[in-house]
Amino acid sequence: MYSILVIIPAFNEENSVGNVIREIPVGLVDEVVVVNNNSNDQTAVEAARAGATVLNEPIQGYGRACLTGITYAHNRQQKPDVVVFIDADYSDFPNEMTQVVAPILNGEADMVIGSRALGNRQRGSMTPQQLVGNWLATTLLRWLYGVRYTDLGPFRAIRFDKLLALNMRDTTYGWTVEMQLKAAKQGLRVTEVPVNYRKRIGFSKISGTVKGTVLAGYKIITTIFKYW
Repeated sequence: MYSILVIIPAFNEENSVGNVIREIPVGLVDEVVVVNNNSNDQTAVEAARAGATVLNEPIQGYGRACLTGITYAHNRQQKPDVVVFIDADYSDFPNEMTQVVAPILNGEADMVIGSRALGNRQRGSMTPQQLVGNWLATTLLRWLYGVRYTDLGPFRAIRFDKLLALNMRDTTYGWTVEMQLKAAKQGLRVTEVPVNYRKRIGFSKISGTVKGTVLAGYKIITTIFKYW
């Protein structure tokens, strides 16, 4: 029986984080951990109310919040076998977690990316700049690392021992691409499964601003070349 832990980085997601937690399939996971990343709203309260373990990470950064969750998992008396990452904004469908972890539980993969490109995207759920950036990043990964991805989607699962071996370092926007390129370099068995995607609840702190979009794009591209 696999032990599964879910890590949800969250910054000002009081209106959505509870929905995410409550729609995770009952009985599938052992613990849901929400990393409250310097929120100034009721994110922590809503996450705890929905049944999650809440950690506080006061220094902002998507990757930093994920690293805080990993440290917690590593310090648990019972280490998880599998870690799932999903965003707190309710753009992903938490009830699809069963499909995301299935290739790992069946012994077919070490890491699974939930691909929005292979699933159904609600119109307007991804901005044009997100779509272009995703295409550019996955193309560069194919050219430089010889691996074919269709997405850098945040909804993903990975065996915990393999995650620790990746020695993740990025603290901001380069987190997902760092994980995927390191997985390629280390020869992990990686597969993608289709996931659906919808408009998020609330305002995006990255794609919702020109500054956020530019910074995220710059960080993703520089991360790809950093490890080449």
